[in-house]
Amino acid sequence: MNEQELTKRLEHLRSEHRDLDAAIAALLAAADANGFVDQLQIARLKKRKLRLKDQIAVVEDNLIPDIIA
Repeated sequence: MNEQELTKRLEHLRSEHRDLDAAIAALLAAADANGFVDQLQIARLKKRKLRLKDQIAVVEDNLIPDIIA
């Protein structure tokens, strides 16, 4: 992938990461409102969010050149 494709991929991953953050917050807010917490769904979203974070780190590493100290 070239730099432009990596940048676009990074933007997409970050956007999806933010969307998952919002979804988790919405589920937790709904849980407060009705007293039911779907722990399984929240756990799945959090795992997906962690995978995205790892993917973001890989793309960032590919974008930032190694600096020889």
